[in-house]
Amino acid sequence: MTACDENIEYSKGYDLEETTHDFFPFFKVCNDGRIDRYILTTQVGPGVDPYTGVETRDVVISTNPKISGRIFLPKMDDTDSEDDSPKSRKGTLPLLVHYHGGGFCTGSAFGPIIKQFLTNLVSMAHVVAVAVDFRLPPEHPLPIAYDDCWAAFKWVGSHANGNGPDPWLNEYADFNRVILGGESTGANLAHNVAIKASVEPLDGLNLESLLAIHPFFSTKQQLETVISYIYPSIKGLDEEPRLNPSVDPRLYRLACDKVLICVAEKDRYRGRGFSYFDSLETRWEGKVELVETLGEGHCFHLLDATSPNIKPLMDKLTSFIKEDY
Repeated sequence: MTACDENIEYSKGYDLEETTHDFFPFFKVCNDGRIDRYILTTQVGPGVDPYTGVETRDVVISTNPKISGRIFLPKMDDTDSEDDSPKSRKGTLPLLVHYHGGGFCTGSAFGPIIKQFLTNLVSMAHVVAVAVDFRLPPEHPLPIAYDDCWAAFKWVGSHANGNGPDPWLNEYADFNRVILGGESTGANLAHNVAIKASVEPLDGLNLESLLAIHPFFSTKQQLETVISYIYPSIKGLDEEPRLNPSVDPRLYRLACDKVLICVAEKDRYRGRGFSYFDSLETRWEGKVELVETLGEGHCFHLLDATSPNIKPLMDKLTSFIKEDY
């Protein structure tokens, strides 16, 4: 796995002799039980982006367990026209629920890279977005992150009747056009929320689409290393549909109308993205599309701000979101 959603600030760490497990580039386990992460999470506060006008603010999704999030609202044109005022457009913006990547065990919805990515996407696609900050392993072993992501999705769904706890979602979100999305392990989490939604649908919420950017689904080699440590209850790859959707008997019920899978030519997990595409195309009746970026690696759009391939990827994400409205 690759830690794909952090400013690269490395911890000084501890001497190797003091560790019992070393899972570079994610974390080390010290003899006294401490977890020392190689990449430190840098968090930035909410506010108004001066370039796009996108406004962000932070919310508490749950106090027990502790789950939080950041809501992104695109700039609403300030007009004196009664027919085109922000209030007259109540409930007209598609709603994106985003789960960050980072190998399950690093990352934050409050990091600068995720903030910049979602600010740009929210501005381009003109959607409301909720970035979910879930609990991380190994302190909170998998499948806790899956449970947190589902709990956050239910919290979002509680606004469908217009009486939820967050006024922005009540005011602007169109719950007939809900999108799940994420990159790397975040795409894995988004997929599994869509699977769970097929079993436990939420009243008043229509899951329209899924954005799976450079999706991570495990291999047997990875299962023997960090995955087996952060997911101690796992019995094996073939028995764990969360990590291998091709063995999930519920795949045909995936609770959305369309899926966009983005892969990168030099991404070590590229083949898993193609496998995911093949599984959906074979066993699912919805629309699935795969787009490959040549010459780039895993989560390049987050790690290399100078890449000329970022704009075509962002344009594709935007057109995919907007094609039905």
